[in-house]
Amino acid sequence: MNEHEIPPPDGRPVDVYLDLLRIRMETHDYQLLLSVVEPVLQAIDEHQMPTIDFSLDGDNAEALPQEIRDEAALVIATAVTGRLDNEVVEISTDETGPVRVVTDAVTASDPERLGEIADYLKERHRQNDELRGIAEASGLPSDF
Repeated sequence: MNEHEIPPPDGRPVDVYLDLLRIRMETHDYQLLLSVVEPVLQAIDEHQMPTIDFSLDGDNAEALPQEIRDEAALVIATAVTGRLDNEVVEISTDETGPVRVVTDAVTASDPERLGEIADYLKERHRQNDELRGIAEASGLPSDF
């Protein structure tokens, strides 16, 4: 077991991470972060898919500062993985432009692995374009 995988003595890794953020962040920003992540954390605890009113991407995301979106993604990743070494990396491809991805520290520092993720993003973008074209040709909504 690696050092970052050892459960903290005082609780779940996500609780430790939130405590660190509470100390580090401005009160308003921390409250905003909690408003985004609490429904997701509750759904994770209840083993349910969350209904999220405020997405980290899309139209509503513009009202949420990038730092808060990144921290929200890291909080959720910590809750899901139990790891405290998650990082947000930005991967850019010609097809997708910049895409922010949460990954572990080892992957974040491995150019070969990041290249594999970029290839996956390109393929996923190609598939989405193909599905969007099929939906449009079929008269179905294509805003997925």
